[in-house]
Amino acid sequence: MANSSVRRNANRARRSVQAESKPLPLATRRFAAWAVEVSLIALSGLIPYSLGEQAKLEPSGEQVTPNPVVALTQKAIASTLTIPAEPSDRRLVTPLTNIFWSVAVVTPLLVGGWQLYLLGKTGSTLPKRWLGVRVVSAAGTVPGLSRIAIRETLGMWGLPLSVAYIMWRATAFPHVGIFFGLSCFFVLGEGMTARFHRQRRCWHDLIAGTYVVDANRAMTILPGTRAKQLIGSREQGALRCREQGAGSASVQGAGSRGLDNSPSPRLQPQPSVAKSVTNKPKVRRSWWQLMRQHPNVLLFLAFLSCMVAVLGTLIGIQIYIQAQKYQRQLAENKSTQFLTLLQYLDASGTTLSDRQRAILALGTIGDPQVLQLLVDLLGQEQRHEIIGTVQQALVSSGSSALPYLQRLNQSIANEIAAGRYSSSPTELARRTQHLQATQQAIGKIFAVYGGRLQGMDLSRVNLAPSTSQDRAFTLELERVNFAGVAFKGANLNRASLPASQWRDAGADRHWDTFDDAIANLNHAQMKGANLTKANLSRVPMERIELMQANLNQANLSAASLGHANLSSAQLVGANLQAATLVDASLTGANLSTANLSDVNLHAARLSRVSALGTRLQSANLTKSNWQGADLSSADLSHSNLSHADLSLARLSSSSLSHAQMQNINLRQADLRMADLRGANLAGADFQGTILFSPQPPASGDRFIATPPEYTQAALVQGVNFSQVKNLDAQQIAYICVYGGYHPRCP
Repeated sequence: MANSSVRRNANRARRSVQAESKPLPLATRRFAAWAVEVSLIALSGLIPYSLGEQAKLEPSGEQVTPNPVVALTQKAIASTLTIPAEPSDRRLVTPLTNIFWSVAVVTPLLVGGWQLYLLGKTGSTLPKRWLGVRVVSAAGTVPGLSRIAIRETLGMWGLPLSVAYIMWRATAFPHVGIFFGLSCFFVLGEGMTARFHRQRRCWHDLIAGTYVVDANRAMTILPGTRAKQLIGSREQGALRCREQGAGSASVQGAGSRGLDNSPSPRLQPQPSVAKSVTNKPKVRRSWWQLMRQHPNVLLFLAFLSCMVAVLGTLIGIQIYIQAQKYQRQLAENKSTQFLTLLQYLDASGTTLSDRQRAILALGTIGDPQVLQLLVDLLGQEQRHEIIGTVQQALVSSGSSALPYLQRLNQSIANEIAAGRYSSSPTELARRTQHLQATQQAIGKIFAVYGGRLQGMDLSRVNLAPSTSQDRAFTLELERVNFAGVAFKGANLNRASLPASQWRDAGADRHWDTFDDAIANLNHAQMKGANLTKANLSRVPMERIELMQANLNQANLSAASLGHANLSSAQLVGANLQAATLVDASLTGANLSTANLSDVNLHAARLSRVSALGTRLQSANLTKSNWQGADLSSADLSHSNLSHADLSLARLSSSSLSHAQMQNINLRQADLRMADLRGANLAGADFQGTILFSPQPPASGDRFIATPPEYTQAALVQGVNFSQVKNLDAQQIAYICVYGGYHPRCP
């Protein structure tokens, strides 16, 4: 009995040890190794990219543009995934961010290349080696670099991602999230094809001729194509020798070795194999062998190809000659017409009406030489009738006249600025008249050709009123499309452009894609401009001047407004979600009911801002200045207010739940009815901060003291005030009564 119990215990221990040492299934280990390989490549790029983004949040010191490698990578990714890409000359980053992003571009390529090299030379990457997985060829050898390149780039990733990309671009709303989901579906689906193959081979293994085997077991020749051919040839040779009754010793030896000495019974000749011997084996002939057997066909195809090439060349030459002849004839006709009209204009006896007809005829030619002549005439003519006719001719020429008008406009504006205090009043008035003529011509072209001005460069153009007189030019256009126009450094002060479009969906008619046409307003002057309900989403506006501008209900989402001046601007109901306003000035601005969620207001100046009911969820407000601002009923939940200055600010009924408020200055701020639950107040300064309105004492004599009652009190339940500075006795008493935590609470 004792021996039997000991034997049973030993058997149980042996079975438990075998169960613990039993490896995971090959399919599980194969998927785990693949997941680790992909994770290594992804993390090698995501970690340095995240570090670069973190270094970009608090810019300090010198600002540089991304290096060419990073810029080209960003452009390639944006064009492939149809997401907006900001040009490198509009995006400044810190040198540290530049270094991290360069590493993020190079490291995934190195890690991926290293894994492909190991897989081709050894059959296993490090994750596959750790998990006991190996990739081999049909003969059981290492696959080689060429075979691995086909397996990984074409089979595993190329075909699934190509199908996912084609389907994604065919959708009505191509969003990056949809492409990511389709990619995961097709890549994992391609891997699941092994479940439907008897040898558990995926499509990429079938394409490359590889097998995935258990590296912990002994290597055997797999039943692949070469092995089958070898076995089949040996069996056929042996059968022929037996049927003929004769055979050499070498052939018999080979047949006996292939049949009798085989350790596997499947190497014995089967009836199906014997049946196939009676038929002639199919010999696959190459294309070159077929051509050698049929030389006449080869000669005919060569002759036909030569004839097609010769005829195509002759036809192409004739088309090119005729096109060049037509272009020369058209240019000669334009030149003749231009010279005739020019002589007609210079004639002394030409009447005013004839001169106007000649100018209008010049506008139909559309030649650069004619455009330059019309612009020069606009800058010299004094009569209003001729000026109006020249403007009409320039408008009929289309947007191609804008570069010539821009150069004349800038030249006259510089002359006026240089001679404002030295030129005579008569000369100054004359140049002002010419400046207004160019401004009116540009405004008319905007009104007629709005939406078809992509690529126009109007940098430093002056479209602002030159004088304070009633007859001074003012750019007044409604619902005009300025998408794709470069207004960098332009003067658009006091322009009235309500409901204007500064961004267009582009050729694919989908928003937030790479081909979106976006204007450039960097360094522009737009003081006092009317931009109500304007679409300025994603528009670069670095260092723009928008003092006293009207931006009510404007769309400024994801706009770049770093170092912009928005002092005293009207932004009621505006959408500034995810906009960048680093070091911007919004002193005295009206932000009531505006949407500033996820906005970046690092080190921005917002003193005396009116932000009633403003949404500031998850905003970056670090080191911002809100002195004397009115943030009543504002939503600041989950925002980062560390080191911000909110002294004398009004925060009654505002939500500060789960906000980061380390080292914030709340001196004499009004926090009545504010929600502080979940906020981090470490190092906050609460000197004179109003947390409640005390209930006035009831009339009558009372012999028993009752705890004070509070009205309009802040919500402090569960808030830790242990590291808050400058709390007085009344504040501590209120905190203790209403559920806050402080070391002095009983």
